[in-house]
Amino acid sequence: MADPQSDSRRIAWEVLQAVEGGSYADAELAKRLRGSGLDERDRGLATQLVYGTLAWQGFVDDILDKLGRPAAKLDLPVRALMRMALFQITKLDRIPDFAVVDTSVELAKRYKAGRAAGLVNALLRGHLRSAERPRGETASRPENLATRGSHPRWLVDRWIDLLGKDEAEQLLAADNRPAPTVLRVNRRRTNREQALEVLERAGHRPRPTQFSPDGVECDLRGGLTEMASFRDGLVSAQGEASQLIGHMIPTDAGSILDACAAPGGKATHLAERTGSRVVALDRSRSGIRNVARQARRLGVAVAPILADARTLPFRETRRFDAALVDAPCSGLGTLRQHPEIRWRRTPEDVSRLARVQAAILDSVADHVAPGGTLVYATCTLLPEENGQRVERFLHDHPEFELCDPRPDLPEAARELVADDFFLQTWPHRQGLDGFFAAKMRRTRT
Repeated sequence: MADPQSDSRRIAWEVLQAVEGGSYADAELAKRLRGSGLDERDRGLATQLVYGTLAWQGFVDDILDKLGRPAAKLDLPVRALMRMALFQITKLDRIPDFAVVDTSVELAKRYKAGRAAGLVNALLRGHLRSAERPRGETASRPENLATRGSHPRWLVDRWIDLLGKDEAEQLLAADNRPAPTVLRVNRRRTNREQALEVLERAGHRPRPTQFSPDGVECDLRGGLTEMASFRDGLVSAQGEASQLIGHMIPTDAGSILDACAAPGGKATHLAERTGSRVVALDRSRSGIRNVARQARRLGVAVAPILADARTLPFRETRRFDAALVDAPCSGLGTLRQHPEIRWRRTPEDVSRLARVQAAILDSVADHVAPGGTLVYATCTLLPEENGQRVERFLHDHPEFELCDPRPDLPEAARELVADDFFLQTWPHRQGLDGFFAAKMRRTRT
């Protein structure tokens, strides 16, 4: 048996504990894998264990309830270990149950001088002995759909209200599948055909994306920062749906504001596409540092400024030809990439974020030049953060009008825009993260 101090399971266990403490899985996993010495296969297993356990947390917590040990009553390390073990037993086929039990017990011996090992062993063997499994005969009831689909009940209720039960179930299933790794080609330094050749030679098995002409889906070998093409500024990590937002800003815009820029994907994409200098604001100091690093790596003109977009640090007369508000949002369209978000968000968060979005739009609107473009975007699926937010803004700002973004979008992506002129992507419909965007034009002062 591999030493649990150095294998992928130990790293995954540590990441899961950190995530419950408030960290984000992607950042925490990347930090711990860096310099770990794990080979490609073990890196992949650690990643699968982290994301799979987080996605199926509600499902395995139901099993713990049935075992008489609710997750909330377990110590954090034991809770994380039990969730990871039950995920492997119930959702993975290639790892034998006895190996999961043995490895979990060995890891438990690292906690409280091994006093938790007996509990972990008893719970896992008790589950394996039990013939009871989560019942599917009443799956039409939302509480059972929430358990079976491993989402919070309030969110399942929202998806059912929005989509109907059958399509909501499809969305839950899509959220629980891992998102593909998608890169964006830096067209200031290469083109997609050349990037595909470079990535193929490096063994990443690249495929062109369907909707974005700048995207490449691939299999990473090692970490992103270890890729020569990344270090050389040929590619960046950015989801395919996210890449479409940059196409809604006119390429002839001379001055561009990205009001909520961190971590920098859209700001640098805008700079790559237009050749213009992008003023990139964010209220996070670490976020702004990351924007600056990305701009240097890619060789594009981005001016990072530490500021809150609700109170822009510009003179009243400062105007931009185009502005992007990639607003802080609930992030509920990105649960494939950030499964932990579903367990952190509440309905109250949605209302709070909607107020922040309104304040940012009001602030940025004052700095869009007559004839200029304002793009509002989110990575969520909730109407109150998306279409309803835009409609309210247009009601309060008659100097703006809604525009059809289809002429600006890549031809393959135009089908993603409905008759209301809103761009909306879905994990279960197109296999994309759930993004929303609307394009508006200032018609008068």
